[in-house]
Amino acid sequence: MSNIAWLGAQDPFPNPLLSPDPDPSVPGLVAVSERIYPGQLSRAYQMGIFPWYSDNQPVLWWSPNPRMVLKPADFKCHESLKKTIRNFLNDPSKSVEVDHDFAAVVRSCATARRKDQDGTWITHEIMDAYTKLHDEGHAHSIAIVDHGQLIGGLYCVAFGGMVFG
Repeated sequence: MSNIAWLGAQDPFPNPLLSPDPDPSVPGLVAVSERIYPGQLSRAYQMGIFPWYSDNQPVLWWSPNPRMVLKPADFKCHESLKKTIRNFLNDPSKSVEVDHDFAAVVRSCATARRKDQDGTWITHEIMDAYTKLHDEGHAHSIAIVDHGQLIGGLYCVAFGGMVFG
C-alpha cells in the first residue's frame, strides 16, 4: 500500500530527509498533487523537491536519493573546450544571453527532439510555473544564439546558494 502524500494547495511537503521513501516501488517520489498551486514550486525547491510528470498525469513531486551534485571547484576545463569557447565568444555572430528571453528557452527545451523519447515532461503547466519563478527572480535561463537565432540553452532554479537544473 502506498503512503505517498496527496497535496492540496496549502499542504506542506513531507520532509524527504526525515522519512524514508513512502513507496519503495517508486524511490524518490514524495508527493502527488492535482496541479502546481501558487507558491508550491518555490516551497518544493527550497526542500530539494521538484516536479516531474507527463501530460494527463497528476503532478509527481520527487526528491531522489542519492542526488547528482556537481561541484564547480572540482570542474576541470580541458584545453579543447577552452578553445571551443574562445572561438565561439570571438565570433560576432554568436552570443550567450542570460535571462534574456526565459520563455523562449523553456519552450525550446520542451520542443527539442530527443532520441528514443516520444514527448516531454515540460508541459504548459510547467512552463507557466517556471516562468512565474523567473518573474520572481528564482529561475534563470542561458541562451546560445547564432545570427539572432536561439540554437541552444538551459534553464535552472536558484534558491539559497543552490542551483537546480
